[in-house]
Amino acid sequence: MSLASALRTGDLTQLPSRRDEDWRWTDLRGLIRTLPPAALPTVFDEMGPFNGLGGSEIMIADGQVVGSGDYVTPGGQDATLQLRYVATQASSNPSRFGITVREGDSLLLLESYEALSDGAVTSADIDIIVETGGTLRRIILAADQASSITVSTATVSLAAGARLEQTVLTSGARRQRIETRVAHPGAGATVRLDGAYLLSGQRHADLTTVVTHGGVDGTTSQMTKGVVRDQARGVFQGRIVVERGADRTDARMGHHALIVSDRAEVDAKPELLIFADDVSCAHGNTVGALDEEAIFYAQQRGIPADDARAMLTTAFVGEVIDRIDHDGARDIARAWAAQQLGTGL
Repeated sequence: MSLASALRTGDLTQLPSRRDEDWRWTDLRGLIRTLPPAALPTVFDEMGPFNGLGGSEIMIADGQVVGSGDYVTPGGQDATLQLRYVATQASSNPSRFGITVREGDSLLLLESYEALSDGAVTSADIDIIVETGGTLRRIILAADQASSITVSTATVSLAAGARLEQTVLTSGARRQRIETRVAHPGAGATVRLDGAYLLSGQRHADLTTVVTHGGVDGTTSQMTKGVVRDQARGVFQGRIVVERGADRTDARMGHHALIVSDRAEVDAKPELLIFADDVSCAHGNTVGALDEEAIFYAQQRGIPADDARAMLTTAFVGEVIDRIDHDGARDIARAWAAQQLGTGL
């Protein structure tokens, strides 16, 4: 069951529901009563959020790829790809796209979700292959309309010695799920999965990850942080699986969220499933409010309470943004966070 299959067949029973364990906090069947029509051909020429950082651009506008098809790195050089999912109509927009990072290549993938129309329903399936010794830096900025629905599912296959560095930044939508599933071979490959969700109003964001370690000597590091206010809802589901024989795996996962209003909600489910013996794995999860003692100490130094809260929240989220290993993308992420938080980073 998936949103993509429901959009392609028109069958609402294909929608995931709260009866599906992995979808219990992001119920689509209870939300979507009728499917919107297929999108009409469209022309869209506005700049994306990563404009100015160079590289190639591929736009998937209302479910249709504009320009060439799947992307393969040119070989022997660092490459940048701006991959934009744009929804301009109240329509259904299913799509599938493939990316291959060739052996030894490095790709900076700047991925954006731009649902500009009320009622847009977007399903994006992305198949990613990173060959031996390749590096993928994937930075996702999801800036959808509050009334849109977006489900993005990336399936990432890594080869020996490959490297994946990912940061998800989202302000949510009516329903939004950004899912990443990684086949980790061990063999010196490394994975970093970070995320930040900053939610207000009645927005919903679901960050789901599954990393499966299938071989020895693999590393995974994961840090996700969220801030929710008003009646917003944040969801974090992180699962790390260490298969039998995947010895010397080093896997760390942390999720931490701030709830800054009484009616906001955060649901978190970090999981470690370990079937090997010689491993070093840990996870942590905290959900709470700002430290009132820290606010008090700031006031004693002449800082107003509202400014102290803004400073603490900015520092809290900034830990994720500071890990982005690209100056231009990091600056854009800081500006985005400042806009969402109403303060400067």
